[in-house]
Amino acid sequence: MARRRRNKGRNISGILLLDKPIGMTSNAALQRVKRLFNANKAGHTGNLDPMASGLLPICLGEATKVSGFLLDSDKHYTGTAKLGERTNSGDADGEVLETRPVEVYSEARIREVFSRFTGEISQIPPMHSAIKVDGQPLYKLAHQGIEIERKPRQVEIFSLHLLAQRETELDIDVHCSKGTYIRTLVQDIGEELGCGAHLSALRRTGAGPFDLENSPTLAELEQLAEDGFEAMDAHLLPMEFALADWPQLRLTPDSAHYLCQGQAVQVPKAPTRGWVCLFADDDRFLGVGQILSDGRVAPRRLINQG
Repeated sequence: MARRRRNKGRNISGILLLDKPIGMTSNAALQRVKRLFNANKAGHTGNLDPMASGLLPICLGEATKVSGFLLDSDKHYTGTAKLGERTNSGDADGEVLETRPVEVYSEARIREVFSRFTGEISQIPPMHSAIKVDGQPLYKLAHQGIEIERKPRQVEIFSLHLLAQRETELDIDVHCSKGTYIRTLVQDIGEELGCGAHLSALRRTGAGPFDLENSPTLAELEQLAEDGFEAMDAHLLPMEFALADWPQLRLTPDSAHYLCQGQAVQVPKAPTRGWVCLFADDDRFLGVGQILSDGRVAPRRLINQG
């Protein structure tokens, strides 16, 4: 007779907006949060490099069902470009490969260069990245001194602003699409300026509908943990907040019943296409659905209401 699987944590669901510290991997931060909350399930919404700090949304329990949608969302960053030095990783963790003199660039010159990187651009992913080729992450190949050809990727820079300028440093603010490498952006800006550059600091300030406001650090969570779960749970956001800009549909009890059985249903005044958030008539979040070609709403990821 098969042994029943024991519950390995609390059935707690919600989204924590963690302010990740510098020097920690996203997975290490995830595991720390999972232990602090004693959650039975957890996942993050996209890697944030160890050298970077800032917003790392962590989904607990049923919220992991919407984590993929946050992974696809646009991002906000602030960072610092160190001019005159090019590194093998594109950031401050790498080895300096080349140094070049830095001119006194006018603000007009910098903004003109920035304008070339606004809109849809092509980026070649860095070797020091988690992208897999034949099942092998590129960064593992890079650590072995191996460099392979990478295909360019199309990304979009919605805005790129100069925040401050010092002798050999530029502070920048970037709003970009998913999959954008800020260190590659900084490297390319350095080449356009003619001096080379690498990313010396990075902080994620926004992801999809979320920002850093009221985001706890790990140290703050550990302090709250001394007072019990209630103090920590107060920092969890409802999972539907991740989809705040999606159309919302409220279903009648009958429609909700059939939809939760896996059946597509007809909903008056529903959009004609795309993804939608589904709610019961008592405002309970049911999950996400997709509009079919015949106008019905099909369930795609439903939330366990148990």
